[in-house]
Amino acid sequence: MKKMITIAAIAMASLANAQAYKGKGDMKAQVGLNAQNHGTGINVSADFGIGENMSYGFVGSYLLSVDDVAGDKPKFEDRADFKVRFNANLGNVFKLDKAMDIYPGLNLGTRNFGAHLGFRYFFTEGFGVYTEAGVPLARFDSNVQGFEEYNNQFVFQIGASFNL
Repeated sequence: MKKMITIAAIAMASLANAQAYKGKGDMKAQVGLNAQNHGTGINVSADFGIGENMSYGFVGSYLLSVDDVAGDKPKFEDRADFKVRFNANLGNVFKLDKAMDIYPGLNLGTRNFGAHLGFRYFFTEGFGVYTEAGVPLARFDSNVQGFEEYNNQFVFQIGASFNL
């Protein structure tokens, strides 16, 4: 098993000739799984480079599988969330391989003001993977209950990342 993991790691490192974040003018698209308490769904995002270590973007998520609350089924607006965000792309600051990027950031959505921490790894010039975790820092409603908990809590994402 250890040999298989070592061979896979070497193969991934040798394939990595892409750059995860290029700076101003860089554009990324991501699609992935969104997982949180009471539901899972899809997440779609786009990031646009505005400086050597800065980008902004847009995020949309929709919960496909959710728990009912007191027998009620959630409506579209209970399942959906949209955000704008700002990232600090720090791969080169931490002197990571150019195929890797770590990006903490802030986001403002339809349910809260929050923070996220993400990581991207590109296998080729156009394709990579990402993982991201986010938390609300300030909820728009301090007494969150029922469907309001959806998209208003810790969230974990994993998926594919593309250079545009």
